Amino acid sequence: MTQPRRVQQSRSIPVEVDKAFGEVLVAPLPRIFSRRFGPLPPIREVRDQTGDWRSAGQTRTIVTSDGGTMREELTLVERSHRFGYEITGITGPMKPLIASVDGEWSFEPVGTGVRITWTWVLHPASGAAALAMPVFARLWR
Repeated sequence: MTQPRRVQQSRSIPVEVDKAFGEVLVAPLPRIFSRRFGPLPPIREVRDQTGDWRSAGQTRTIVTSDGGTMREELTLVERSHRFGYEITGITGPMKPLIASVDGEWSFEPVGTGVRITWTWVLHPASGAAALAMPVFARLWR
């Protein structure tokens, strides 16, 4: 069994917590991820979304610019605090590297704004892929 790798980034912005949470939760992924971020290709489209993406259990298929796809399920929604999701069914260039991802966005008041933290727990697809996780983690930042 390969060990998962946790990666995390935070940023503080001068916006109310409720507003930041509400906008990030439902933001169109192709708008947020319109360009490459390290090893993550741009998101081209979202297909087959169930619901308005505000309740645990909803799912969607993410299509990346490199032809890959992945299934995302919203697993947790704690209004104005955090939301979590699981990415599975990865196809395309990322498939040999990543079996699944547990993701979370958290929102906490800081000063006159909010600190937003994005966390991924990466589950390598194999022992060989696990060896690449330190490099992937560095590029993810």
